[in-house]
Amino acid sequence: MMLIGCDFSSAPTRRKPIVLALGSSAGGRVQLARLVQLHSLDDFDAWLRQPAGWLGAFDFPFGLPRELVEQLGWPLGWPALMAHYAGLSRAEIRQTFAAFCDARPVGGKFAHRATDRPAGASPSMKWVNPPVAYMLHAGAPRLLAAGVHLPGLHDGDRNRVALEAYPGLLAREVLGHRSYKSDDRVKQTAERLIARKDLITALEMGQTRLGLRLKLTHAQRDTLVDDGSGDALDAVLCLMQAAWAQTQHTQDAPCYGLPAEIDPLEGWIVSA
Repeated sequence: MMLIGCDFSSAPTRRKPIVLALGSSAGGRVQLARLVQLHSLDDFDAWLRQPAGWLGAFDFPFGLPRELVEQLGWPLGWPALMAHYAGLSRAEIRQTFAAFCDARPVGGKFAHRATDRPAGASPSMKWVNPPVAYMLHAGAPRLLAAGVHLPGLHDGDRNRVALEAYPGLLAREVLGHRSYKSDDRVKQTAERLIARKDLITALEMGQTRLGLRLKLTHAQRDTLVDDGSGDALDAVLCLMQAAWAQTQHTQDAPCYGLPAEIDPLEGWIVSA
């Protein structure tokens, strides 16, 4: 089965596309085949609906915190919740979530999913820095509409399996708090370039808890190093998480490394 890592954008353009890292895994080695850029959400829709089999790890939230959903009185079934959420505008999402936060004490403004803290991820209701609530809005309903299988959330086509990923989880294991990317060209510094080199080397050497080694051509390595935005590298980090999930999926444990019991409304970040 083809493996996919997806660095997602809720408003993709030619300058800031959705980036897919396509590859395969065998014998503890993950081979990057190629990088694909998608310049619109329509392109993303079309790609999801291709009949080819794949296991993908996608860098956007698949669910909202149960605490938030219950307090707002929104549907408590994941498909119905995604349909409701997709029907809201971004302005409505921002206003609703801001009102929720305003009513809560300092230090506890946001509701969190169970997976957020172990993964070190931003709460999926956050609408700025980063706007993951909008990424969920643009991404998760499209997965549902495309009929893919989302373990723990929704039963779909098991030849196309989507998992929630978070590249920062793997990057932080190697780099700590060192930054390796920026969309601002002025901030694409030599220090961040060195951090990208260090991160890629660690992946190639298998120096993460995933226990997998990344295989790159010289040209692919140069591409990842030279991309100051980090989008291509983030897609590859997601690819590594998809490869790990594949190793965890057996007849006795058919859950792609996800916990045996996860909240069917919130979902879980793979490898967290």
